[in-house]
Amino acid sequence: MKNFKNIATALIHGGVDGDETSGAVNIPIYQTSTYRQEGLGKHKGYEYSRTGNPTREALEKLAADLEGGDYGMAFASGMAATTAVLSLFQTGDKIIISKNVYGGTFRVLDKVFNRFGIQYEIVDTADNDSLKEALTEEVKAVFIESPANPLMSVTDIKEAGEAVHQYGKLLIVDNTFMTPYLQRPLLLGADVVVHSATKYLGGHSDLIAGLVVVKDEKLADKLFFIQNATGGILQPFDSFLLIRGIKTLGVRMEKHQENAMAAAKWLEDNKAVEKVYYPGLQTDPGYHVQKVQADGPGAMISFTLKEEYRIERFFEGLKMISPAESLGGVESLICHPASMTHASIPEEMRKQIGITDNLIRLSVGIEKIDDILEDLDRAVKFSREDK
Repeated sequence: MKNFKNIATALIHGGVDGDETSGAVNIPIYQTSTYRQEGLGKHKGYEYSRTGNPTREALEKLAADLEGGDYGMAFASGMAATTAVLSLFQTGDKIIISKNVYGGTFRVLDKVFNRFGIQYEIVDTADNDSLKEALTEEVKAVFIESPANPLMSVTDIKEAGEAVHQYGKLLIVDNTFMTPYLQRPLLLGADVVVHSATKYLGGHSDLIAGLVVVKDEKLADKLFFIQNATGGILQPFDSFLLIRGIKTLGVRMEKHQENAMAAAKWLEDNKAVEKVYYPGLQTDPGYHVQKVQADGPGAMISFTLKEEYRIERFFEGLKMISPAESLGGVESLICHPASMTHASIPEEMRKQIGITDNLIRLSVGIEKIDDILEDLDRAVKFSREDK
């Protein structure tokens, strides 16, 4: 947050604030593939838009400012960003991943990078002793989500960073659920921050994007090379949309969290609900760590229904909340992790890590909370009826 004391202001004025050429308050969309050069080897800082584009560069500088980093990179999707980061490693390396992470992260490690001899190990990173025990010589990095997707388990990022750096490894944190408005992993000791910017940063379910932010120059040089060489860059128009979305992140996250807390308490008190996973509840095992390392619990909730309630009928009973992949939009979205976001994880492994068939994940939107709770209540009642 260079030059700004408050992140709410940095969201609007961070990075490149307006266009110096015209005085426009918004960064223009430089919809071009190439740039005219003044002579051989003489250009104005841009040669080809895969390598650099002013609109994308403005977004990348903004992302770096918000995360407390020095270098940002924008990609065509969150998975393109994750793939670029994982491309830092080579045959024989091992990556530790949190006990529950996004299914796409597991899939790309299990089905793509595994073929190139890069191994992975699933560890309960919320347990620092388990993490330390797993840090063998072949481990080169630890990739965590906190809170993790979909069981919202919280890893102490500062503790994890100290453990990882003691053994000379890298700590990579997927900060999608929290956003830099609530949590800044680089300031807690992480080396790399990854975002699916499709989610809260975009905020309107109208773009696909990914971001990576780092502080170390050598690490940044490697990632810039991978970004340019593999070409999974974010396009200018989507970069513009993402900058626009980020400007309202603060006000959106405040409302998201307000609604999420009300929904979590409602679910916790509902007789149909077996368990609620939300680090904003004092009963949650990650509550105290979350309160120290973040400025809020976020707006993602998972919960399980009791056995007598039919999961398929619960989804059929919803009228306003959309059963859909993704999260973080202004509208409430709900999904069934076992058959949707985490279907790529084998069933036996899903059950071992707690992603059961009765688990539901809710991305709480910014609608009127009464309407959200009414829809949940309708679905719960419908799921109990035998028709």
